[in-house]
Amino acid sequence: MLTDVAVVVAEPVPAFELGVTSEIFGLTPAGSGLPRYEYAVCAQRCEPMRTSSGFTIVPSHDLRRLDSADLIIVTGASPMVEPPGEQLTAALHRAAGRGATVAALCTGAFPVAATGLLDGRRATTHWSSAAELARRFPAVTVDPDPIYIVDGPVATSAGSSAAIDLCLHLIRREFGAAVANRVAREMVVPPHRSGGQAQFARTPVPATHAGPGLAELLDWAVEHLAEDLSVEALAGRAAMSARTFIRHFTAATGTTPASWVRDQRIRRAEELLERDGATVASVARRSGFGSPDTLRRHFRRARGVTPEAYREAFRPIP
Repeated sequence: MLTDVAVVVAEPVPAFELGVTSEIFGLTPAGSGLPRYEYAVCAQRCEPMRTSSGFTIVPSHDLRRLDSADLIIVTGASPMVEPPGEQLTAALHRAAGRGATVAALCTGAFPVAATGLLDGRRATTHWSSAAELARRFPAVTVDPDPIYIVDGPVATSAGSSAAIDLCLHLIRREFGAAVANRVAREMVVPPHRSGGQAQFARTPVPATHAGPGLAELLDWAVEHLAEDLSVEALAGRAAMSARTFIRHFTAATGTTPASWVRDQRIRRAEELLERDGATVASVARRSGFGSPDTLRRHFRRARGVTPEAYREAFRPIP
C-alpha cells in the first residue's frame, strides 16, 4: 500500500520537481477524500540547501527515514549531482529488495543508475541527457522517448513536468484511475499525456560537410518542401547520377536523402501546426506530405502523436 513517501534531494535541489512531489504527496486538501501520505524530504544532512531557483530549503529528515518509505523519489539536478554515497546506495537497494518503488525524476536517473539498480533495466531521462546516461552506464537500456518508464521496482521519468506524469501513474497503479484523475483535476493538468519526448525535443538540423553546391541544394530544398524532392529530382538538380548523389549526400549529412527530406517535412509540419490555423490537409500539402493520411503516418512515427494531438498540445494561448 502506498502510504509513505520520501523524497531524496541533493544540492542544487530542483525547485520545480520538489514542488511537484510536495503538491501531490505532501499536501492533500482537507475533506477531499484523496489518499493521505506520510511525506518527508530527506538528505544526507538536515541543513540548509540551495535550490536551483536560489532560495534555500531544510530537509526534514536524514537518509535513515528512507527505510520506512513505500515510495522513494530521487530528484535530479543541473548540473547533475555527484554519485550517491554508500548510505544512499544501500538504502535504495534495501527499499527495492523489500518491494518499495524507487523513482528517479529527470536527471535523478544518474544517481540511481550509479547505485546499479538500473542495470539490465530500461530507463529514460530528459532527452538532452539520454546519450550521456547511456554512455556512463552501458548496462542500462536508455530509451530517450518515453515520458516515464517503470521497470520492476524502479521508475524513471523525463524532463521536469514529466514528474507529474510519473507521480500520477504511480497513484493510478495503486489507487485506480478515478483517484489519479481527481488528483490531476486538483492540479489542473491532464491525467495522461499521449506520445513521448520526441514531440517536445526540437531536433537540430544535422551539421553537414557539404560543399557549396550541395549546401545550396539543401537550402533550396528546405524552401521547396512541397515540390518533388525524390532522389532522382535532387540528383538532377545537382547534375549527378542518382547513385553518385546518394553517396555524396550521405557522406555530407550522415543520413540518406529520403530521411533528410522526411525530417525537414516533419519540422515544417510542426511549425505550421504550432502557429497556423490551417487544416491538417493544408499542412500536409504545404509540408510536402501530400495527403493527411501520409502526414499522420509519418508524424506519429516520428513524434509519437498525431498532428491533431500535437496541435492541441502546442496551441497558442489566446
